[in-house]
Amino acid sequence: MRRTRNLTLLCTLLAGSGCHRTYVVPETPMPPNTILLSQMMRQLSARPGFTEGLLTVLDGQSKKAPLPMTPALVDELRKRVLGNDWQGLDRFPGWPMREINPTLAIVTKIVQHKETTSAQAGEFLDLGPYSLDKAQTVSLDQPSPLPGFPTEGVMTPLGAGVVHGDGPSALAPEHAESQRLADILNRLAANKLDGAKPFGASISYRPGYLTDASNPNVFTPEDFIFELMLDHRQTVIVDDARYFANFAHLHYNGEDVMAPFWIDSQIVIPHSHGRHLLVPAVHAEYEWHIRGPLINADVSYYYGDDGKSEWRTMDQLDQHWVLERNAHTYTGAQAVEVTRLAGLLTVAYMHQHADHPELPFGGYYTLGVCQDGIAAIEQKMTGTSTLFPNTADMTYFNDPRDAEANALLAAIPKDRDGTPPEPARVFGSLPIAPAANGSEAFNAITIPGLAEDLNVTYAAWQAGSLSRTRHAWIYLAAAVLLVLGVGLFLVLRRRLRTSPAA
Repeated sequence: MRRTRNLTLLCTLLAGSGCHRTYVVPETPMPPNTILLSQMMRQLSARPGFTEGLLTVLDGQSKKAPLPMTPALVDELRKRVLGNDWQGLDRFPGWPMREINPTLAIVTKIVQHKETTSAQAGEFLDLGPYSLDKAQTVSLDQPSPLPGFPTEGVMTPLGAGVVHGDGPSALAPEHAESQRLADILNRLAANKLDGAKPFGASISYRPGYLTDASNPNVFTPEDFIFELMLDHRQTVIVDDARYFANFAHLHYNGEDVMAPFWIDSQIVIPHSHGRHLLVPAVHAEYEWHIRGPLINADVSYYYGDDGKSEWRTMDQLDQHWVLERNAHTYTGAQAVEVTRLAGLLTVAYMHQHADHPELPFGGYYTLGVCQDGIAAIEQKMTGTSTLFPNTADMTYFNDPRDAEANALLAAIPKDRDGTPPEPARVFGSLPIAPAANGSEAFNAITIPGLAEDLNVTYAAWQAGSLSRTRHAWIYLAAAVLLVLGVGLFLVLRRRLRTSPAA
């Protein structure tokens, strides 16, 4: 009986230290034409072979997936589906970053910095028709000869009404120009790689277009952007864009499948009996929007789960629930500087691929995720970084050829050792700015249950009353000591009552 009372007391103490009452993950309301991943799997998981086939697809490396699926994550997803744990699937995986980061050996040996090979350039940097080992100057006087938005291989039927991939967006008609622009920016950045042959972009003098001060041949990404902006009719806007990362890029019977990838922020939601604030992983990128008589194109830059730090096209359709927010907008000299910094990071990551070809996932996790490079440039441009999570292991970034890029990445907070992230980064990463009314700050978010959790947590942060989690062993040790103390007190009281003096 005493053991039962003590166990009850211990459970009560632990409940106050992070455990919470059963929380039912809401499934409504949902945005139009959208279904939860759990709702789709309820209907399809019993079909022979479907779950394993879907896991194979999710284990791939798609454009805006938050991270490649490690074996531990694949196993966890399989357990939740096969166990009909639909509540768990709707908050998958819900781990803190210290558990999501794979355990990888720290580099302790001295690395002989290697020259980037043509094969590595082909694997980790998209150059289109251009190559590292050929000197070339490309003229932009004529429209792009590249094909338009691809009609095959973008959306793949998986059977049972399920389709993987996203179709064209409103930017798709510019695909040929955007792809050429991305290829040229990548190849101009690659001029800084050891052994690369000179590559230039040619912009001819034409009456009424470029000024006499312009240079028709440019050899860096930033000079290219600067030349475009010399004529007031050609505008360049660079946005620091944030989205909820789309975990699966799935559609079911014509509906979008909502599948966020949830991270434990280690922030306690007020009045929730210890429940932690889970937030969907975000995708961050810089976006160049170029308009004028010479070029109309839209490209983005980020380090992706394909291991590529590069400029890319951005003309696939985003599902409604991922939203979008431009945290910063740059024009003029600032747009040129963002371009320069993105080029430096592109080269730094190519050096990492040459020095550490053994890293899994093309270095993703170890060398960072999409947020790291964006946060590093944000820190340089604004004096602060507002993105979470950042995972770059700075042990690797010691190549003297990349001193400036290394310093950029070293300046931002990291989320590798389990230290809880600052609330400013958790809220700053979101693809929606908080509304003026704190009680309804994030009501525009359409993921069920998330807006409510964010609203109350954000209000507590603004009021200075936000609680953070403590390590579980601290609570356990305190609880055990308290139980032992109570037990000792009861024993002493009993002895006092039964002693002769009493």
